[in-house]
Order: sequence, then structure tokens, then C-alpha cells
Amino acid sequence: HCRWAMLGAAGCIAPEILGKMGAIPDATNIVWYRSGVIPPAGTYDNYWTDSMSLFYVEAVAMNFAELKRLQDYRYPGSQGKQYFLGLEKVLGGSGDPAYPGGQWFNMFNLGGKSKAEMDKLKLNEIKNGRLAMLAMFGYGAQATITREGPFQNLLDHLSDPLNNNILTNFGKVFGSV
Repeated sequence: HCRWAMLGAAGCIAPEILGKMGAIPDATNIVWYRSGVIPPAGTYDNYWTDSMSLFYVEAVAMNFAELKRLQDYRYPGSQGKQYFLGLEKVLGGSGDPAYPGGQWFNMFNLGGKSKAEMDKLKLNEIKNGRLAMLAMFGYGAQATITREGPFQNLLDHLSDPLNNNILTNFGKVFGSV
């Protein structure tokens, strides 16, 4: 979940930052919640299929990945022995069922030379993943309350911290402002 949250947090804020810089066209400069993720706030017009089909494809793909992970947890190394499109070596894992690891997650061997270095990187990954999960929760709360993206909310807060903060935003929701 941490890795998906880290990708999601970066994917939600990157188009907004790149759009403000003028690095991407306006057609792709869409705040994450208006892209159709939350149907009342946006539409799925530019996707390859309708929203329900997309949801089911995503659900099947995630279920497949989670079941592969569960099987590797129950029977360590089993996914490297079972045929799967020639990817057995990649799916072999690290030998530690609690951490997927393996060639797929350390392709360029940047994970440190010793076990202590690798353990430190694993811990950092968990900490950053937990932070990313909180960030995604914050993105969702901000989108619901302010109807703005996370980068615009940051810019608004930096320009006027007294009037653009969590307390004033909650005041807008509960009707006191």
C-alpha cells in the first residue's frame, strides 16, 4: 500500500505543478479529483473505457497482485517457481516473505551493499509510505473542502497563512466563516 500511495501522491500533485510551470499543455493540467476519480467533480470522457469497466479492470489487477503476494507469504519463494509469462525470476522475491524485494524492487542494485544498509532503506521506505498515505488523505480532505488541488492550496497558504489554513477551512465546512 505504501508504494501505491507514494506513486499516487506524486501523481496527484505533479500535473498541477507542471501546469503552473507551463511545462505541460492545459489539456493535461487537470487537478487530480477533476480527472474523473470522483464522478461529481469530473468526468471520464478521455479514458479508454467507462468508469465501471475501469474500476473492474483495476480491481482484478490489484486482486491478482495481492493474491500473488499472499501466496508468496504462505509459501516463500513459490512465485519464482510457478510459471508466469517468463517472469518467474523477477517474481522470485527476496526470500523474506514480509518484504517482496527481489530483482523487481532493486533493479539497479542501489539498495546498499550490506544488510544493515538495506534494512535502513526498507525502514525509510515504510516511513515515506506512511507519510504518503497521510498525504493522500490530506489531498482528499482538501479537495472536498476547498475544491482546489494540493499545490494551489499550498500556494494559497504561503500567500496568506492566517486565512488559509486547516482551521479556517474547517470553519468553511461547518458554516462559521
